[in-house]
Amino acid sequence: MSVAAGQSSSAASIPCRRASRHRRFSRLFPGGALVVATLALAAAGMGTAGAQGRSSRSGAAASGKGSVNVAYAGSLQFLNEKVVGPQFSTTTGYGYAGEGSGSYAVAKEIVAHEIFPNVFVSVGSGPINELRPTYTRWAVEFAADPLVIAFNAHSRYASALEAVASGKQPLAKLFDLLATPGFRLGRTDPSTDPQGQGFVMMMEAAQATLHLPTGTASRILGPLENPSQIFAETALESFLEAGQLDAASAYRAQAIELHLDYITLPNPINFGEPADAASYARYGLTLPSGKKIHGTPLVLEVTTVGTPTAPGEAFVRFLLSSSGRTDLRQSGFTLLAPRLLGSRTMVPAAVRASLPA
Repeated sequence: MSVAAGQSSSAASIPCRRASRHRRFSRLFPGGALVVATLALAAAGMGTAGAQGRSSRSGAAASGKGSVNVAYAGSLQFLNEKVVGPQFSTTTGYGYAGEGSGSYAVAKEIVAHEIFPNVFVSVGSGPINELRPTYTRWAVEFAADPLVIAFNAHSRYASALEAVASGKQPLAKLFDLLATPGFRLGRTDPSTDPQGQGFVMMMEAAQATLHLPTGTASRILGPLENPSQIFAETALESFLEAGQLDAASAYRAQAIELHLDYITLPNPINFGEPADAASYARYGLTLPSGKKIHGTPLVLEVTTVGTPTAPGEAFVRFLLSSSGRTDLRQSGFTLLAPRLLGSRTMVPAAVRASLPA
């Protein structure tokens, strides 16, 4: 399956692949201490990407009703900034400020007191687990987002990739193309991003499931943190659209939202089907830090961070509401019945009322 290629708003300004960053959310703590926030992205040449998602503000913060600060997985940038954030503000009257990065990077920044969001929307359980028990003791799983291979419609390999997308060529042909010398592939950093981890494990799963030649995955990927392939999650698709990559890792919702051509991957290797969790768990990788990661479904989870605030609770309720779920479905996410992970007694009452008994 493929979706017609087109330009996203992010393609107009291509970020540098390396950037230094000093940013914080502006937040009025419940105790009254105002933390002043700044965002600085400084270009520093061509190398491994470090550009992060920009923060944005919308809604009625000026009215005095209050505002929510949302940290989210970088792949959710379009969803949060173009769809959910504005609709949340319109529906509730609360202001909205959001910023995205790799989910593990966001979790580390929260723990290091570098950012102070009210809400964290993560891909995968691991990043939110890093916040337990100091910053939260619960999360709600509410959607899934399978991996796909997005490709540039003007790449010299586009016709061959389209043949796979349309089913005219077998899926195994895709991995032959990815292993072609000179093929420009992009992916995200497995040290900071669940998508980057899932993509590496997807390659191993594809090699086993499709009976590809031994070593296919390693020939495609190179070293785990291959500097020629790794880009910031919020910048990867911009480089693809600009023609600097032939293909890239993506979530299905990203490809749909950004009108990218893409190749659908079957459930046993796309890491987006919770029913296949036991199969995904057979694959894993060891990060440079020595931490071992095992495959898990790429599901969306949300929690409040620290002392709950009324705008934060309202944002979680909106995300789980019929309006929020309609937004998710139309954006290409697989809706899951909301499932509480953790202690129900620790969930704010306003959010608990939105959950199944």
